[in-house]
Amino acid sequence: MTPQEEERFKRARKSRNLVLGLVLLGFAMLFYAITIVRVGE
Repeated sequence: MTPQEEERFKRARKSRNLVLGLVLLGFAMLFYAITIVRVGE
């Protein structure tokens, strides 16, 4: 594998991890909001 290919794979992996982290954060915030609404009733 050439250094250019390796760098491209690292960039793709980093962006994938960032998107996955944002999705997980969104789910955590959604569950938190649902919990607050249900407890508030």
